[in-house]
Amino acid sequence: MCYMLPRLLHQIKNAYLFTRNTCSQRHLPVLTLFTKYPCPLCDEAKEMLQAYKDREIDITLPENSVWHDRYKHDIPVFHLNGQFLMMHRVNTIILEKRLEKEDRNDLNTNK
Repeated sequence: MCYMLPRLLHQIKNAYLFTRNTCSQRHLPVLTLFTKYPCPLCDEAKEMLQAYKDREIDITLPENSVWHDRYKHDIPVFHLNGQFLMMHRVNTIILEKRLEKEDRNDLNTNK
């Protein structure tokens, strides 16, 4: 059985989808956030995405110089499963649509 904190459920628009994805053995999509310090927009994005948080990459670290060169003027930037999703601000409508699309694709490949 999967147990979740009630506070977390209040932050998630579609708790059913979150529960199904979190509690199942299916492959979950990976949301990647490219960020740096200081970045107020990044802080705001991280706060909004706590429920979705999977991975964060600090572009100021030497090993992430490729991402720094690409995104230094556009952070925060979000990738989902390694593909560009959105930048600057969190758009939960885009995020939810892409997560639903990933969910449908996963269901079709597991038939």
